[in-house]
Amino acid sequence: MNQSPAWKYLLLAFFVIVGTLYALPNLFGEQPALQITTQSGQVSSQLADQAKNELKSAGLSYQRVSRQPQSILIRMPSTQSQLKGADVLKRKLPSNATVALNLAPRTPGWLRDIGASAMPLGLDLRGGVYFLLKVDIKAALKNSLSRYETDLPTFLRKQDIRYAGARNEGDKIDVLFRNTASRDKALKAASGEFRNLTFKDATVNGNPALTAQLSQQEVQRIRQFAIKQNLTTIRNRVNELGVSEPVVQQQGPQHIVVQLPGVQDSAQAKNVLGATATLEFHLVDEQHDAQAAEQSGNVPSGDELYKTRNGRPVLIKRDVIATGDQLVDASYGMDHQSGSPAVFVTLSSTAADKMLKTTEHNIGHRMAVLYIQNRVDTVYENGKPHRIHHTIKQVISDATIQGVFSKRFQITGLSVHEARNLALLLRAGALAAPVEIVQERTIGPSLGKDNIQKGLDAVLIAFVAVVLFMAFYYRAFGLIADMALVLNLVLIVAAMSLLQATLTLPGIAGIVLTIGMAVDANVLIFERIREEIKAGSTPQASINAGYDKAFATIADSNITTLVAGLVLFIFGTGPIKGFAVTLSIGIVTSLFTAIVGTRALVNLLWGGRRVRQLPV
Repeated sequence: MNQSPAWKYLLLAFFVIVGTLYALPNLFGEQPALQITTQSGQVSSQLADQAKNELKSAGLSYQRVSRQPQSILIRMPSTQSQLKGADVLKRKLPSNATVALNLAPRTPGWLRDIGASAMPLGLDLRGGVYFLLKVDIKAALKNSLSRYETDLPTFLRKQDIRYAGARNEGDKIDVLFRNTASRDKALKAASGEFRNLTFKDATVNGNPALTAQLSQQEVQRIRQFAIKQNLTTIRNRVNELGVSEPVVQQQGPQHIVVQLPGVQDSAQAKNVLGATATLEFHLVDEQHDAQAAEQSGNVPSGDELYKTRNGRPVLIKRDVIATGDQLVDASYGMDHQSGSPAVFVTLSSTAADKMLKTTEHNIGHRMAVLYIQNRVDTVYENGKPHRIHHTIKQVISDATIQGVFSKRFQITGLSVHEARNLALLLRAGALAAPVEIVQERTIGPSLGKDNIQKGLDAVLIAFVAVVLFMAFYYRAFGLIADMALVLNLVLIVAAMSLLQATLTLPGIAGIVLTIGMAVDANVLIFERIREEIKAGSTPQASINAGYDKAFATIADSNITTLVAGLVLFIFGTGPIKGFAVTLSIGIVTSLFTAIVGTRALVNLLWGGRRVRQLPV
């Protein structure tokens, strides 16, 4: 009676060992570091060597340089050397390299080899900058309607339908006619072509007119598209900062929250978020040698010399076929004929006409996609910030024109990774709607450390108070509950580290609450055991009844709390989610430690043998 099978002890030992291993990285802390990324998302060993040489030339020491496919991390001995190193590398490295201040974990290599890493800290604990951006949905709707102001008259001319004029009146377009017959003919033709618009008859200044407005479905689509594209664009720009664990998420119908933990230069962050970017389509000059032009410095008349992402020179014609603001949509997919990766592009009607004429005369020739970004970087010299304005121009694709196309076409000849990135750049090169920073907060590292210390103090005080109470009130059984509480804390930290769930200040509050709730199950069990003993049951029967009869009550109370935590996580934002994460994880781990863990220890100490009384 009251003997646990061997597999339960093995399961408990497994969780103790694994939990301890994956919670250990949180004890080693972090050290100042410099993180280098590039616009292409790939970093080379040459760039890492250049960074090391520049630091050595400036008399700055570093501890270790590690290169990953998408970033270079340079660990610095102190915060002072980190700031000086960032200033040196920003001035010396190529313009397409972004240098960001970061914090690198001191986790030993043997722990990193098994995938163990510290849980990330939120903005309120690590310090950083917080932005609340408002997306101008009205501007997005206005821009979309403005395109139809050009497309609609162009369509009527192609259909040989005479009209007297067209004008944009706020949220509608009025097309004027000289007679009702022309208006009726235009209504019938336009209704079939422009399905995203709603048309109705009207009279403007005594003349028959056709009023066009965006349909409700199109308005909703534009709203969603503006938010999604701006999210993609801002995420793409935030990646240039090289920030670890950034948060870019929608809040409400037209707001975007950006949290950049570890970033203390809010000016640089605002510059990156507000940077403008666009795209241009050009024909490639195939008659002249780009390599020779680069070496001699003599660029043929009417051409411009640029480089691709891998550094290959390309000569392109100065004449612009289409620009990024004429792009309607772009998506990644697979070519139906060859099965190779492709990017599907949709242009506005005006750009489509020029694209049609260009491709008709240039089949078999190459067309380049030029990515242009205007950036403002903040460089510190002698502790004072200086803004440097510069423009980055890079050919992100130069593919062969396979056939005649206009409004919709596809770009092939790319790898899966390149196609996905190109579709992202085409969609996220520019914001779909203007954004305005309506709220900005900067949390210094000292305040973050203060929050961590206060949070740790709160956890420690709560833990010690609960441990002392349980040991005093329930004696030996209370000590077993205390051991389960220690394991519970370890499992919470390990689970958050494995899931890479961000720990925030409200998350620490959730852990403190979990500490108090974690012993509730043991209190119910121990009180039930006491009642059974008072009723005259034997010690073994009392242990068995205490755990069995209290189980239903424990399960009901914890499951209802877990449901509340999940609801908070699903519908909550920011701090509420941080609280819900630790609370939900804590409930699951406390159920395991209280029911499985303590039962196994109690059975090991008192089960299967005759005892006269229990120390409870």
